[in-house]
Amino acid sequence: MKVLNKDELQTAEGVLLKHFPRSYKVYGFLYTCNRNKPTTVEVVVDSWPEFKVILLRPDPKNKQSKDFRKKVSFFSTDEEVLRKLLSEEVDWSSYFLIGGFDISHAPTLKEVSSEKKVNNRSFTLVHLMYLPDISHLRAPDVNSQLKSRISSLSLSHIDMVNKTWKFGGDEKGYRHFKNIISNFPTCCILDTHGVPVAWILVYEYCALGMLYTLPEYRGKGYAKVLISTMAKKLHADGYPVYCFIEEDNTVSYKLFQNMGFIEDTSYRAAWFEFNF
Repeated sequence: MKVLNKDELQTAEGVLLKHFPRSYKVYGFLYTCNRNKPTTVEVVVDSWPEFKVILLRPDPKNKQSKDFRKKVSFFSTDEEVLRKLLSEEVDWSSYFLIGGFDISHAPTLKEVSSEKKVNNRSFTLVHLMYLPDISHLRAPDVNSQLKSRISSLSLSHIDMVNKTWKFGGDEKGYRHFKNIISNFPTCCILDTHGVPVAWILVYEYCALGMLYTLPEYRGKGYAKVLISTMAKKLHADGYPVYCFIEEDNTVSYKLFQNMGFIEDTSYRAAWFEFNF
């Protein structure tokens, strides 16, 4: 086992690039780490420079890591090596999430959690959709009046966003959005008084998400404008352009599909929670 340093993270990012779409989430974390975005994760591999498993876990040396929900992520090409790292390099003593992993790894996760005498359950199953090239984007026409109302979120908008997010509404949600709005790209549409009525953000692992339009402003095509605007910005800045869509959210799936995002149907991602 080896904890990667800054230079090694750069090399690992290049390796993960070759394993899209399965490596998108871990790649996204490394992408932001390598561009000096704040992070609370520690990156571990089974061996170096060749590795079969790369695992992200809360950094015990980072005091801010306790301010966020405990999360683990990984990418693996070897099930036995994955089993060993999960067993030996993850703290199973308290509640945590493992998210964005290939559902084919679920039996291994369940077996290890059983060995650790920790309960587990599937939190959500998701489609991973991505834009292979910006030329695939089907962008809507935006008139000058609407274009003038496209802006970015500010810290004064944290409460609004936190209250409307299905996983937010609490103090940890507030800290989560403070970090994202402070450090990552955001996009919103303002009303005539300068108040956001629709928005989209980017998670700390680069995925588009938290797309929301206030009920009274729906049906105006704002979601398409936000997705298109953000996709173009992320592409211009060198970010990967992808998102996770929950399995039962057919409206969002069709929306992204109609805008040019595609899915590798042989891959399905999942979020599991442990020790709940």
